[in-house]
Amino acid sequence: MNPAIRIGPLVFPAELAVLAAAALAGLLAARLFGRTRSAEVGSVLWRALIIGLVVARLAFVWQYREHYRPDLLRILDLRDGGWAGMAGLGAAWAYALLAAVRRKAPRPALLGALALACAVWIGGGRLLAPAPQARPELAALALRQLDGSPATLAAFQGKPTVINLWASWCPPCRREMPAFAKAQAARPDVNFVFLNQAEAPEDVARFLQQHAPTLRNVLIDPAGEASRVLSNRGLPATLFLDAQGRLADLRVGELSTASLAQRLEAIQAPGAGK
Repeated sequence: MNPAIRIGPLVFPAELAVLAAAALAGLLAARLFGRTRSAEVGSVLWRALIIGLVVARLAFVWQYREHYRPDLLRILDLRDGGWAGMAGLGAAWAYALLAAVRRKAPRPALLGALALACAVWIGGGRLLAPAPQARPELAALALRQLDGSPATLAAFQGKPTVINLWASWCPPCRREMPAFAKAQAARPDVNFVFLNQAEAPEDVARFLQQHAPTLRNVLIDPAGEASRVLSNRGLPATLFLDAQGRLADLRVGELSTASLAQRLEAIQAPGAGK
């Protein structure tokens, strides 16, 4: 399944659509199961959703608190996709169970609607999970170095690899670049590749010289084929591959130092960094 959904000029991460579909399924189930008390069940479900989202965000922030200490306002920036999903799910269920007992909400309707919403969310997340194929859709790309010479991703093997699809005209690409530059300097055990989408090499070189002079492994995808195939032309998009070259995660949207650290942990080779 494509990790991004395009509606006209707008591109949304598909996980947002799954969350919306789960909420809608729960509310429709509340109307079906609750009948005369559907409004009460729907109200509890909305509160459970909000509580779950808040707890999921706070749990993530606590887990990666060292990344937020320099700028606490970053906690409010939800564009980085930093969530602890299971913590939020547990909080939503805890609230729903408490409401069923204390408020005497119709238990079968409430729990059935919440269970359906969770099933849609979990099932959709599994459908969105990238297939474990080696360097998917990337092997055939005709890439270039900044000097115009041919390039290939085959040079980046044997270590976990992060491939960032970006463009200099893309504001979130520019905002997340310091996080990538910092991670590249701190993590020699990981390959970082920055695959520019369809910009002229001289423009890319000029941008890097002014804004990211320390960035290494910058390549050009002249046709922008990677973003067309992998993210429905949504930028930025970042692929996370394990040491065997298998796709572990694909994130469409901006990453912070915290959400980048979370994904790097998922592809870290055993024993790395010890």
